[in-house]
Amino acid sequence: MKNNELKEIIEFAVNNEVDSYQFYKDAAGKIADENLRKTFEELADEELKHQKFLEDFLASGVNEIEIDEFNDYKVSESVDTAPQLSIEMSFADAIGLAMKKEEEAMNMYKSLAEVCLDKEKKEIFDGLAKMEQMHKARLEEIYTNASYAEVW
Repeated sequence: MKNNELKEIIEFAVNNEVDSYQFYKDAAGKIADENLRKTFEELADEELKHQKFLEDFLASGVNEIEIDEFNDYKVSESVDTAPQLSIEMSFADAIGLAMKKEEEAMNMYKSLAEVCLDKEKKEIFDGLAKMEQMHKARLEEIYTNASYAEVW
């Protein structure tokens, strides 16, 4: 993979983290439920950490990463073609889109880890994928508890 292609992928990931951060901050400011507000604030903080990490990663020189040329990086699958997250959406729709966004980020980082030949950098992408998976699981729990409350 050419260095400029990898740089574009990392920049795309940074933009995803920025979008997620902004959504969670905006949602936290407008949510009446204190627990959900706290969850969104915590998720915003996590996305900000991911953004900083990726920006530092870019600044350190992504040209040092060796990647297998013949794999599908699945970056196009993470391009958001669904409506943008907004506060005007219903609770279920907003959580559903947030879950999907976390899933796409998780899959993107998993794909990058799969093709990364450098063990240390592979572990970095694996770690980012696991963090996004934790966010997704947290949102799924909130969604399930809210959407299927009648089961309880």
